[in-house]
Parts: sequence; C-alpha cells; structure tokens
Amino acid sequence: MGFYDYTVTDTNGNEVSMADFKGKVVLVVNTATGCGFTPHYKDIEDMYEKFHDQGFEVVDIPCNQFAGQTPGSDEEIHEFCQLHYNTKFPQMKKSDVNGENALPLFTYLKEQKRFEGFGKGPAALAMNVMLKKIDKDYKNNPDIKWNFTKFIVDRDGNVVARFEPTQKMEDVADCVSKLI
Repeated sequence: MGFYDYTVTDTNGNEVSMADFKGKVVLVVNTATGCGFTPHYKDIEDMYEKFHDQGFEVVDIPCNQFAGQTPGSDEEIHEFCQLHYNTKFPQMKKSDVNGENALPLFTYLKEQKRFEGFGKGPAALAMNVMLKKIDKDYKNNPDIKWNFTKFIVDRDGNVVARFEPTQKMEDVADCVSKLI
C-alpha cells in the first residue's frame, strides 16, 4: 500500500482519503494543544497560507499519547487552534500515532521514514534525556517520539522527509518550498 491508499477521519466523522491529495505536497503532523512545541501551529499555518494555492495541504492529527498534552475534545482542540493560531487548515479526529491503536497512516509513515535523531541544541538534548527515561531503546525504533513530528509527502505520494519537533520550522518550510 502507498500513501494514497490510507484514510483518516475528520472532526465531523467523515473519512478523508489521502487520494484526495494526489498531485499535492502534504504535511502530516501529530499535534497537541498543551505542549512546548504548540507554537509550531503558527508556522504550519503560515506555510499553509503561503503555499496552499500552489498545491500544499496539511493533515493535522491531534494526539494525546505524549504526557496527556491534548486532553480536550475535537471541538475544544479546534476552537483552541482557531483562537490562538487562527488556523485555517483542516483538523482530523484526535487519534493515536503509536501502539496497537495507531492510525494505519502513521504506521505507514513510520515505515517510510524512521527516527534519525533530534539534531543538536538544547531542545534536542532535553528530548534525548527525557526519552531515555521512558524508553532506553528509543533511538532504534521508528515510533513517533513526541508531539509535532512532521512528515512531508511529495506530489507523487512519496514520503520524502521526517522532521522531529526539535528541528527548525524553517527547515520544514524550505523542504516544502522545494517541492511546490
């Protein structure tokens, strides 16, 4: 199966097929409303506004698997994002990205682009220290490590990049701009 074979559910309970995004550049991201990385919403919205008319889409999937940082209902999450970040891109139903209840889409994305590290800098160091306490072998599995892990899919449905939350949003935007 490829990217276009998967579906997710939106906040209204409708199935959204990734095939709807054929020919577009897609950012798939697991998000949270109460995380230190929550300000990434602003950068994602900026990219959406800048590139949407050129064929860029966002698949935002709120997830509460990381320290319970997305406790609200789908409606509360949507209201939070609109109020604080004026988001216009669609949000999907809150879902798991790891474990036995993980969305099949995320299982696929993790198979395509494995975890390669958090990079350098204070945030990367902090994530490494925290995750070592949770899972000593975290570096050797493809699981999503935290909120705001981003996957970029090109216009042909290829998963071309994975960005951990500690990576600069400018790097994500640069990747998208090269594919547009």
